[in-house]
Amino acid sequence: MRKLLYILSLSLLVTTCNDGDVITAELDFDNTFKVCGDLVFYKTKTDPAESLSIQISDLTISDLLAVDENNTLEISRTINGTSNLFNYRTYSAGTTASDYFCNDVPPSNLNITNDSESTTGLVTINTVLTEDDNDGIPAEFEDINGNGNLDDDDTDLDTIPNYLDDDDDGDNVPTVSENPNYTEENELNTAQDTDSDGIPDYLDPDDDGDGVNTRDEENNSQDKNPLNDITNVNEGVDFLNPNVNSTVPATGYRIHKIKQTFEISLIIENFQLPNLMQDLLDFGTLNDTSITSDERNPTTVFID
Repeated sequence: MRKLLYILSLSLLVTTCNDGDVITAELDFDNTFKVCGDLVFYKTKTDPAESLSIQISDLTISDLLAVDENNTLEISRTINGTSNLFNYRTYSAGTTASDYFCNDVPPSNLNITNDSESTTGLVTINTVLTEDDNDGIPAEFEDINGNGNLDDDDTDLDTIPNYLDDDDDGDNVPTVSENPNYTEENELNTAQDTDSDGIPDYLDPDDDGDGVNTRDEENNSQDKNPLNDITNVNEGVDFLNPNVNSTVPATGYRIHKIKQTFEISLIIENFQLPNLMQDLLDFGTLNDTSITSDERNPTTVFID
């Protein structure tokens, strides 16, 4: 857990000293936070019951996901004590502080024992988007031409570079289903190569070497899925059976999927809370996969 170090005066403590000395105390909060309502970011703990919260009035979750062409975003807002708020609260024992933020009606047992609010400071929100084809192969191993530029490696010429293409060879069989067999120990040295032509199946448009492209071996159903076309159950799928070489031309690619992960983090600077002094606070990262995880379906160019 990230340690948030505060300087607390004795006025916040149960016991006091006459000389007015300032003592140091540590409050432990997780390094993640949650969000709800009209963009209220918060983190809580139960023992003791405490919370930190930030409310920003003119932003929505959609605003935080609107990254630029570099897949990054930075937004700053000034804490002003009116529309943009930053609070540290303590609660009576037994209170579940998280219930306070995401319920229209606060729980009946809620008892705030201290509510400190900053009227100054700067909140900076950073978003970084990472995209992945989820094919089991790290992006750096999909630099086919070895020039260090991942964007110009497009085996099937469908306009999606291999590192974002979940079907690298455009045969309508997902790369992950063609057994690239990546491991840190042997990298891709044991990738499946059915016809032993030196081209692994996940990069080979004709996996069994029968002269018919894998995507055109849809003998049972033309659904852009060669995995369910089996002429001989004892031999398995047609696209890996060289004895089946009838051609049923594919008419398009299946829908491609690119996994998106958004990392949203907060930093608070130059804030002032009564009896709590902090120059900079790393609020952590958003922990909510319903917001930070998504998927996009890119448009592909089908080449006959």
